[in-house]
Amino acid sequence: MEKCARQQPIIEVKNIRKEYPLEDETVVALKRINLNVNRGEICCIFGTSGSGKSTLLNQLAGMEKPTRGCVYIGGVPISKLEEEKLAAFRQKHIGFVFQAYNLLPNLTATENVAMPLMFRGVPKARREAIAREMLKRVGLSHRLDHFPSQMSGGQQQRAGIARAFVTRPEVVFADEPTGNLDSATTVEIMQMICDFAEQFHQTIILVTHDPEMAAYAHRIVKLIDGEIVSDALTEKGKLKLKNVR
Repeated sequence: MEKCARQQPIIEVKNIRKEYPLEDETVVALKRINLNVNRGEICCIFGTSGSGKSTLLNQLAGMEKPTRGCVYIGGVPISKLEEEKLAAFRQKHIGFVFQAYNLLPNLTATENVAMPLMFRGVPKARREAIAREMLKRVGLSHRLDHFPSQMSGGQQQRAGIARAFVTRPEVVFADEPTGNLDSATTVEIMQMICDFAEQFHQTIILVTHDPEMAAYAHRIVKLIDGEIVSDALTEKGKLKLKNVR
């Protein structure tokens, strides 16, 4: 098993275990997960349905508390933060790209993309100007004032990407980001995510069951039954490592 060379990790997962009570038994979704992810890395969490990849994503993003262990992002133990502090941390350091887009239907594309900036206290005129610029960068200059219902799936996901990257967060979680898209649009969306990550030197956690999607990552961490069974660089990751050296 060829592991990624260790630099200073931005994400550290230490002895994570996650259990769920189910009637008269306990389901173990994750079994002592240990994982480091380096800054600027595109790391794919890969597995079939029921492998534990979505549960691991929830732990990494602070959406759920582990039964045991801790997740650190930038040295901050997010698993131990109170909800208010955790929400503030996510607003400042984390972005999300969802399979179902998760755009608010009553807001325009500009207003949806501007929302993370609103949480940071950016004045309305300024945040909407930044949002419009981001939408232009993802090819939606003709959809600035359109509502989600007036956009195709690919256009909605472009808006979702603009929203995820508009604050230039340190870490972006992409949960099956092209699961609802056709193959041509999938290539466009994944290239867009990779280009933004490289430009802003951001870390991407990509969760998928699709081998073609995983190929965009520098590194693939494979889960089976809540355990990491392999952790290896892709050809893209080997090239990145060679260039760094």
